[in-house]
Amino acid sequence: MIIKSWMVISAVTFGVALGSSFLKPSDVKWFSRLQRPRWLTFEPAIPIIWTIVFICGAWSADAIWRKNPGTTQTWLLMAFYLLLEVTIVAYPPTMLWLRNLKIGTIIGGVGVILGIILAIVVAQVSSLATWLLLPYLLWSPIGTYTTWEMGRLNPESFR
Repeated sequence: MIIKSWMVISAVTFGVALGSSFLKPSDVKWFSRLQRPRWLTFEPAIPIIWTIVFICGAWSADAIWRKNPGTTQTWLLMAFYLLLEVTIVAYPPTMLWLRNLKIGTIIGGVGVILGIILAIVVAQVSSLATWLLLPYLLWSPIGTYTTWEMGRLNPESFR
């Protein structure tokens, strides 16, 4: 059986995404007690949104791989995709373990910047791969802003 690129990329994406699941119930409880902005009515959809973001990100990486498989440029782009995913996945546990919304806002902001840089670079290789990054490019600033706004409402958690 030949292992396809999408299989490897999906496995890596799934494996890295599991990293954000190492949360203690006390951390989740802390987060659930925080005040939220009144406009945050879409919170139940966030897991679905992130699932779409990760699927599209993996698909984007696969489109890049299929364009120029095994080249140095492609391996560097795969490393950049991995860096972006690790940044995304670091957000929940880091913010919750430290109980610090400012850290979450900073990590989110770094993710936004990395996503924009990746999209600019990827646009020179594949328009499909760039379009597939759009869900992340749209969602990441919303998530980062929401975390910042929660910090304003919970100043003791934004230190």
